[in-house]
Amino acid sequence: MSNEKTTCRYFTTYSGVKLPFKLVGELGEHEIRNRNTFFRGYFDADGVLLGFQKVVYGDVELEHQYSYGEEGNLRQAEITDADGKVTSITF
Repeated sequence: MSNEKTTCRYFTTYSGVKLPFKLVGELGEHEIRNRNTFFRGYFDADGVLLGFQKVVYGDVELEHQYSYGEEGNLRQAEITDADGKVTSITF
């Protein structure tokens, strides 16, 4: 998910029930070393959330990838669960 045009930031959790989720409780990179669970969010240059991974004991337990339309509205969400099952939702 990461490339040279994205920024990775870390969070304690998310809020909301609608997609895209909002990551909250930002952590510094040094703060994730002793955490069992955290969220790794990927943002574009404008700060738009492109996706995130829920990391539990070093393993990715959940992953969301978002794509947006020209007007900035969510166009598609691709969700991968802990078993690797991918669910794609188109808006």
